[in-house]
Amino acid sequence: MDERAAIGPTLPRPNPTSSYWQDPPHSLADHRTTSDLPKSASVIVIGSGITGASVAYNILDRHGPISVLMLEARAACSGATGRNGGHTKAASYRAFLDNVRDHGEVEAAKIARFELEGIKAIHAFARKHKIECDSWEGETVDIIYDKGQWIRARKAIFKMRKILGDGDPAAQYRLHDAAETAEQYLVHGALGSVSYGAGSISAYKFVVGLLELALEKGLNLQTGTPALSIDQTGSGTHRWVVETPRGSVEAERVVMATNGYTAYLYPPVRGIIVPLRGTVAAQRPGKGLPKAGLRTTYSFIYGNGYEYMIFRPVGSRFAGDLVIGGCSTKAPEEGLYEWGTTDDTTMDPNIGQFVRESAAEYFGSRWGEDHPDGRIRKQWTGIMGYSSQGFPLVGMVPNEDNLWIAASFQGSGMVLCFLTAQALVTMMRGEEDNGFNTWFPLTFRMSEDRLKHKFHGRLHEKTPMDLELHSQL
Repeated sequence: MDERAAIGPTLPRPNPTSSYWQDPPHSLADHRTTSDLPKSASVIVIGSGITGASVAYNILDRHGPISVLMLEARAACSGATGRNGGHTKAASYRAFLDNVRDHGEVEAAKIARFELEGIKAIHAFARKHKIECDSWEGETVDIIYDKGQWIRARKAIFKMRKILGDGDPAAQYRLHDAAETAEQYLVHGALGSVSYGAGSISAYKFVVGLLELALEKGLNLQTGTPALSIDQTGSGTHRWVVETPRGSVEAERVVMATNGYTAYLYPPVRGIIVPLRGTVAAQRPGKGLPKAGLRTTYSFIYGNGYEYMIFRPVGSRFAGDLVIGGCSTKAPEEGLYEWGTTDDTTMDPNIGQFVRESAAEYFGSRWGEDHPDGRIRKQWTGIMGYSSQGFPLVGMVPNEDNLWIAASFQGSGMVLCFLTAQALVTMMRGEEDNGFNTWFPLTFRMSEDRLKHKFHGRLHEKTPMDLELHSQL
């Protein structure tokens, strides 16, 4: 892993795999608010995914008239946000025991509540602003096949109920035994399952809708304009200059909303924020599945990994389609070679095959025959960002006045990014009083200490050794 983590990311590459969500592209895809790049701005936001769009919107909404320039290397929302699996799902119980051990009960509870509030906030914003993004809220289920994972899940849920309280919304999980799991969720071979509230959304439609709102408030969006470097001007004014192929722009403040690509612009986070390529497929459901469609979203959890799957809700384009992603740990070397790459123009053939086949395998005989038009509608890849401690890095970069970061969302951007962007703008405005630390996790904040922790792998996924041994007894 050390070798993979040390690989320097590239800029986002041209001609990435075609994402289901971006077909057809929105009218903002190649938008440039002004034909020429401005020479200066108050704030430059680099990246037009959910983090960048949310930061820009919040600055303009809370600050009033201010010049905000957004630089996007490719098309609008063409990175991880526009290439994800569409899940708004936290699964907070899966990291809860580790968070209690490493950060204490208060912080662990704060993280769990923040994740749930992040899901609620994104769907509520879509409703309030009438963003048509196939927003669906309902239930999800984690189908568990590994004994160690099943033991750990139950232990974590009981611990959450004890610490947060039985009535706390963030502790609402239901456990199902093997027989109930098979009957209710149409799968075979599981030891049990966990159900709880979650949702799904077209993140691409949500973000382009958010960008439209920001543009109405004065955002200058410049697509096809990669940030090549960030440097201080050296003029003693503490201003920043961002170089692009179309010229340079000065700004008082710069926000890196660049997730897995961040180390390209700011090399000190190389080995701290590490890219991971994910693979996703949109599939037509098998003819044996309920004609009315599935009623929950899913995750399928085994000893060293998981897959996640949503169904496309009624009223959406291709309603009933299944969007499934994951499978990297099923590849040779548990997919080690997917770490450190920022190449979303291609996909690993082994992982691609696993993704194509996994849903039918999980449902077994309940899947039935494939759709006459074929199982796969589209398959693609995207680049996520992971940190050494398993949390985002949010705040001002240490010893870099007014260089800000919100990145490394651990594959959970639709849960974490929206509220994190609000928190970052609060920090930028110096408004951290009034209970800020009661809701925003301290563990997410950027600090010098966090730059000392090198990356060793994705956390909270494998069965811990003590539970592996226990499950074999």
